[in-house]
Amino acid sequence: MESMLNKLKSTVTKVTADVTSAVMGNPVTREFEVGRHIASGGPGMCWRIYNGTKKSTKQEVAVFVFDKKMIDKYQKFEKDQIIDSLKRGVQQLTRLRHPRLLTVQHPLEESRDCLAFCTEPVFASLSNVLGQWDNLPSPVPNDIKEYKLYDVETKYGLLQISEGLSFLHSGVKMVHGNLCPENIILNKSGAWKIMGFDFSISSTNPSDAEPKYTCKEWEPNLPPLCLPNPEYLAPEYILSVSCDSASDMYSLGVVMHAIFNEGKPVFQVNKHDIFKSFSRQLDQLSSMSPALLNKIPDDVREHVKMLLSVTPNVRPDADQMTKIPFFDDVGAVTLQYFDSLFQRDNLQKSQFYKGLPKVLPKLPKRVVVYRILPALTSEFVNPDMVPFVLPNVLLIAEECTKEEYVRLILPDLSPVFKQQEPIQASNMILLIFLQKMDLLLTKTPPEDIKNSVLPMVYRALEAPSVQIQELCLNIIPTFANLIDYPSMKNSLIPRIKSACLQTSSLAVRVNSLVCLGKILEYLDKWYVIDEILPFLQQIPSREPAVLMGILGIYKCTFSHKKLGIPKEHLATKSLPHLVSLSIDNNLNLNQFNSFMVVIRDMLSRMENEHKTKLEQLHVMQEQQRSINITNPGNQSEETKSPPSSGNQIDDIFGSTGVNGKENGSAAAATSQPNRMSLTLEEKQRLAKEQEQAAKLRSQQPLAPQTIKPATTTNSQTKDLTSSLLNNMTSLNSLSLANTARPAPVQGTTISAFPSSSPMVGPMGAPVSNGFNPPMGFHAGGMGMGIRPTGPGLYGGMATTTSTPNFGALTQNQAPIGQTNKSPDLSALDNLFTPNKPKVTLNQMGPTAAPGPNTPWLNQFGSAQNAQTQMQGATVGMGGVPSGFGMQANPFFSPQNFSQPAAAPSMNQSGIKHSASVNNDLKDLFG
Repeated sequence: MESMLNKLKSTVTKVTADVTSAVMGNPVTREFEVGRHIASGGPGMCWRIYNGTKKSTKQEVAVFVFDKKMIDKYQKFEKDQIIDSLKRGVQQLTRLRHPRLLTVQHPLEESRDCLAFCTEPVFASLSNVLGQWDNLPSPVPNDIKEYKLYDVETKYGLLQISEGLSFLHSGVKMVHGNLCPENIILNKSGAWKIMGFDFSISSTNPSDAEPKYTCKEWEPNLPPLCLPNPEYLAPEYILSVSCDSASDMYSLGVVMHAIFNEGKPVFQVNKHDIFKSFSRQLDQLSSMSPALLNKIPDDVREHVKMLLSVTPNVRPDADQMTKIPFFDDVGAVTLQYFDSLFQRDNLQKSQFYKGLPKVLPKLPKRVVVYRILPALTSEFVNPDMVPFVLPNVLLIAEECTKEEYVRLILPDLSPVFKQQEPIQASNMILLIFLQKMDLLLTKTPPEDIKNSVLPMVYRALEAPSVQIQELCLNIIPTFANLIDYPSMKNSLIPRIKSACLQTSSLAVRVNSLVCLGKILEYLDKWYVIDEILPFLQQIPSREPAVLMGILGIYKCTFSHKKLGIPKEHLATKSLPHLVSLSIDNNLNLNQFNSFMVVIRDMLSRMENEHKTKLEQLHVMQEQQRSINITNPGNQSEETKSPPSSGNQIDDIFGSTGVNGKENGSAAAATSQPNRMSLTLEEKQRLAKEQEQAAKLRSQQPLAPQTIKPATTTNSQTKDLTSSLLNNMTSLNSLSLANTARPAPVQGTTISAFPSSSPMVGPMGAPVSNGFNPPMGFHAGGMGMGIRPTGPGLYGGMATTTSTPNFGALTQNQAPIGQTNKSPDLSALDNLFTPNKPKVTLNQMGPTAAPGPNTPWLNQFGSAQNAQTQMQGATVGMGGVPSGFGMQANPFFSPQNFSQPAAAPSMNQSGIKHSASVNNDLKDLFG
């Protein structure tokens, strides 16, 4: 490991030293930062190529450096010749401007140690790519070592060189004089460029149609850097000291041979005996063997053979070479079109960009990313062309790695995300981005998603175009899993809701609901319950599609394992809303059935959950009650504290539990300690109550004097009244010492005014009227045996109401010998006929018994007024809501008091048949 680190350190130090020694002091370094040594090129591979950047603009460049140390072995005049030759080549290149020639960014600068100039960014020379690694850093960079030319790169590269030669021969009237792989440079985007004009020859008569070129005689004694590469020179250079544009075409033929033969030229030349070698070469060219060109593709082999012809007139010129079928490759034509885009108008460009997606898959990734992509992104400055260019850029992005996407594509896409002008182009851009949203969210860094991508989605949701809104709503679920939760919760969902409520398009509203339904799984339960479900009740329209969308959201939320709806929400909000929607007249039968299926499922789950809860509560109550029975000492302590609501229920009905079954023994056991601990004051109060009961027995029951029912009915009524009074007598005659606790439903003394605390009887236990177990008594105006008395149980003025024990009608008949016969309750008909008025509390003063000529109806007002008083919303009868009577007593129900006087089931006296009363009581009490 240590040796490896030392080797790396020495390599870095050597490279740094080389750069420092070569460039230090050169004026180029004032404006440019010189970076890593990346390649080599030029005559004899003498130029080292470094990457660099311009200090002021951070523009990427390539820095060509010639280290003068390379020629230290030569004499001074030879050094000067070499330097002059190199300077002339760079100066000629600087003067020439053409897309097929290497572009110079900064002219040649000379210092004591080196020559340097700057060009467009460069990858390597063609010689490096073909395996000649002279003057390269050690180790050789992997990107050069592993570089392999694709067919499309080779074809288009040769086409570019042919176009460059055509420019030199026809436009500049110049012969390059040293065309070879080391003078062909591949720039950063893969384009092939010509350099190395050290031995270029200009025409002596540029204005004439037939230019003439003066060629210098070969001087073998000059340094190699002062001579062109003999392996790529035409035979006439050496043998006849003549040249013209056809000489460059011979050089192009040798370059083509080298490309298809791993960098080897047609012939190896002995530089020590150049004339003899060229003479032998001339003979071989005259009788060229087919094996010499067997590696060259068939469709260009004949053209190469013509380029290598001994006779210059047989060689095709550069312009003819650009038109050979070999270059009619779809990839080469595409690349060629890109290079001429600046000459096209928008219509021609748009047509080309529309067909480009069919071509891109056929091209190598390196060509697409480094050759086509820069040309595409350069069109982003033209807003009208962005909708045509963008699909191709995103198609290339799919094939890129995330690192390539961030480095090569995202910087150019960022301004496009925010483009809003012109409107038509902006809408098209939104549509294109929405279709590729999964790509953007997958490869774009989170910070750029938040700042660029999601704001574009929000803008699409708020766009005036219905088509864009629909597409956005349809696409959002496909990439919802890639959106961070805060953005979805705080930005995306509110905009979807707003689009649903504010749009006038049914399609947008329905798609909004569908979109919400599909992304519910990415939301948490309480956000859905608090934000999504209440929002459904705000939707104004009632089209079937909207209603089914609402139902779908309810169903998804209800059935999803992660979400679910609590039973409280089901009972109070979800079910009422769904039930109201289900009866909408716009729904057909199948849609209605869909609603009912969901409603039934919700009801079933709500029932099961609540039933389970009550069963668990019942088990806990039973366990507590069994503990109390086992430990009676603890019970006496419990009775000293105010009873809970559960104990109040048990005290009224006994140990009823859920099923309502009385446990009398437990009730008696728990009530016994209260009787034994009565104070003297309580005994006095009980005595007063007994006295009041005695006075009540001495009174005659109220009966309307004007109505003379049948004798049997009067006797039945008296029997019923006597039965009720006997029950109350038995209640008052109970012994405090040894009598068991009475049945829970017995008459007792209550306050005439409503109280917030539960009502209690003489024994301190809560009481009930037998029909509303959880509640204490309220003055309901029964109209039976009610009269004002002195101070009540709680002190002050109170009204004593003797409430009859209606349970005694069926349970307490044994003492009077009616155990085997159903009780005849027709006597109640005189008391509870439909036309009889209700007696208010203010009418129950100490008045004389009604006279024989005073009718019941005239004394207490009309039945209609009484009915209104019972059902009105105003507070009457001692401050108690008038409707409470119906709640406290099931007899006081609208069914019993709303029958017309002339009902067919009534006799002439207006009294209902006793059989009907029995049926009503059976319905009430089972």
